[in-house]
Amino acid sequence: MNEAVVESFFLIFTGSAVVASLAIYARQPLLVAYIAVGALIGPYCLGWMQDVHLLSRISEIGIIFLLFLLGLDLQPQSLMTALRKVTVVTLISSLSFAGVGFLIAYLFGYTITESLIIGAAMMFSSTIIGIKLLPTTILHHRHIGEMMIGLLLMQDFLAIFVLLILLSGESGQIDFMQVGITLMALPLLVLFAWAFVRWILLKLIAKYDRIGEYIFLLAIGWCMGLAELAEVLGLSREIGAFLAGITIASSPIAQHIALTLKPLRDFFLIMFFFSLGAGFNLGLLPEIALAALILGGAMLAMKPATFRFLLGRQSERKVLAWDIGFRLGQISEFSLLIAYVAFNASLIGELASHLIQAAAILTFLVSSYIVTFNFPNPLAVDEKLRRN
Repeated sequence: MNEAVVESFFLIFTGSAVVASLAIYARQPLLVAYIAVGALIGPYCLGWMQDVHLLSRISEIGIIFLLFLLGLDLQPQSLMTALRKVTVVTLISSLSFAGVGFLIAYLFGYTITESLIIGAAMMFSSTIIGIKLLPTTILHHRHIGEMMIGLLLMQDFLAIFVLLILLSGESGQIDFMQVGITLMALPLLVLFAWAFVRWILLKLIAKYDRIGEYIFLLAIGWCMGLAELAEVLGLSREIGAFLAGITIASSPIAQHIALTLKPLRDFFLIMFFFSLGAGFNLGLLPEIALAALILGGAMLAMKPATFRFLLGRQSERKVLAWDIGFRLGQISEFSLLIAYVAFNASLIGELASHLIQAAAILTFLVSSYIVTFNFPNPLAVDEKLRRN
């Protein structure tokens, strides 16, 4: 077992290092390299790694750290202002994307239930792609960062609502009481986090801020603890992690914590993108290729234009609206989770599940290319666009 784990890490990180070197030399986005290595080494191609489920679960820690660090860069007042501005934009855009996704799926012969779930999976944009390609030292402190984060958080709330419906619908009917209880848990979680940070955590940080190892451990413990509490309450670990970050953003050493945790975040995110490529069944590709191309292409074309129009209606500058639109112009990792939950609940078939996955991967790749080559980001191959 231990040898298998070591071999898996060898294949992931050595393979990714080799392919990433080639990608940089060829001026290609690194995210593409990680997904490509996973698809090549995974069970559906060379078969060097058969069990990717555990790896996928472990790699989700990267998303948790990503949201935690995101919260560390925000002040609560700025976040609330952004959320108020993007609520209408999020609702209208999400319904538009869901409607187009439903129509395309239905025209390709999927059942009404499958088409509804495929449409729901199209509503969201990727937190990982959007934030990973957002310069942390500049844009997080500018209006564009606040707007993007507000949109992504509102989408996260919608995604949780959809997942709750899918999970409660496994028995054939929707448990609206359970959905309501879960949504009511959010303000309770916020209140608990605020009180714990104010009366306990900040005092510990102030007293022992010179002991770097302890602060590192305390930050990870707070992040993972609140993330798990959010999961227990029926929310998501991602929301819990974000809340953990934003509640200590006012601490004098918040930026020190962020810099310390970034390498750990990147370690797990590499595994996330690797597992994304490794988990895709290439054998089903011929049956879903056309539908995936049309569905993914429609989202890639529609999302930037929709965000540009809706944000423009709210008096946002044209350049900023296009920037946000292209950065959020893909499908979300929540879409993959929706496919997984719906398939396990026997609400959709294998082809519908893989259609969502294929469209998501396609939009991940193309969107990464668009942002990497045209907008400021940490992974840009052009020195003029590279921003850390």
